[in-house]
Amino acid sequence: MTQELDVGALSRRYGPMVLRRCRRLLRDDEEALDACQDVFLRVFQRRDRLDAQYASSLLYRIATNVCLNRIRDRARRTEDAHAGGLDAIAHLEEPGARSHARLLLNWLFKRHPESTRTMAVLHYLDGLTLEQVASECGMSVSGVRKRLNRLRQDVTR
Repeated sequence: MTQELDVGALSRRYGPMVLRRCRRLLRDDEEALDACQDVFLRVFQRRDRLDAQYASSLLYRIATNVCLNRIRDRARRTEDAHAGGLDAIAHLEEPGARSHARLLLNWLFKRHPESTRTMAVLHYLDGLTLEQVASECGMSVSGVRKRLNRLRQDVTR
């Protein structure tokens, strides 16, 4: 049986890293603070089942998923051009470009598994190598490469 995690110690040690991750993805300090709390709440709720051997990787992955879920939920709640967080990666100065980018990304990510979206954010937004993404997602490098290639092919169609 696994030993129960000390969530307080994890929060003190890795809290700044988790908050930076949330800020980077959400680009909103208040929402990032809420997301950071959600991360540690989830860890607390599952503390008896989680393994702290690779705590930073675990917290990084949970923070990524929490933030991506918030971005998805935000986009569902409003049609406002500023609502979609992922459209910031495709921000252009031309009129209507943000709306077009948001629609394109929504269409694209609906066609692929959520794990592919996570891989794309880790690789293209965060600048992680394919090896690092593979390690974070528990896949082989070739598996990550294939998923990202399929995603790229859909963009160029």
